Amino acid sequence: MIELLQLIGINIMKTDTQLKHDVAAELKWDSSVNENEIGVEVKDGIVTLSGHVGKYSEKWAAERAAQKVQGVKALAIDLDVKLLGANNRNDTDIARTAKNVLDWTTDWPKDQVKVMVEDGWITLTGQLDYEYQRQRAFSNVHYLMGVTGVSNQITLKPFLSKSSVQSVIEAALKRRALTDSQEVVVTVDGDKVNLSGVVHSWSERDMVSDSVRNTPGVSEVSDNITVAY
Repeated sequence: MIELLQLIGINIMKTDTQLKHDVAAELKWDSSVNENEIGVEVKDGIVTLSGHVGKYSEKWAAERAAQKVQGVKALAIDLDVKLLGANNRNDTDIARTAKNVLDWTTDWPKDQVKVMVEDGWITLTGQLDYEYQRQRAFSNVHYLMGVTGVSNQITLKPFLSKSSVQSVIEAALKRRALTDSQEVVVTVDGDKVNLSGVVHSWSERDMVSDSVRNTPGVSEVSDNITVAY
């Protein structure tokens, strides 16, 4: 099945031939990918990756590598995971290993993330406080032997409010002896936060954005803050 990944914010114009060359070069450069197993085709800026790989982590790495190439408008993923030899494990073994890995390598309470495995495909469910925890859960299981794919359906606890985000920004600025938090405008839509307004340095802008990203309940930050020197 082909997965289409739409990429935005790309303004570099390249010919399809240039894109094919650049994507192939990026795949070759990535040591976690065997570029000989992956075909690259490009039409109108849309890149198609096809072929068979021996593990899901390689498929995932190939997708990430192609996304790094400037000029790619979208990705069509037609890569199959073909497990061979010791990589071919039953679902019970994969589920047990994934559960143990999450218990050993994460700092949230046990059983807060549920694991389901079908035909090697892991589905993660449950609820966590932070987006980085959600991403860590995925990162800790996607490379496991026998995995053919991962669906990260973990949600974040919905206790986000404009006042809580504003308080986080104020505290961050106060730690840096800055007091102009009122110049930052916060808009909250569910678990998504939009930042606008004005700050006076790039480091201040990054600090505000990073502080909000680490706020419990935030899954996405749109940073539209401008810098006025």
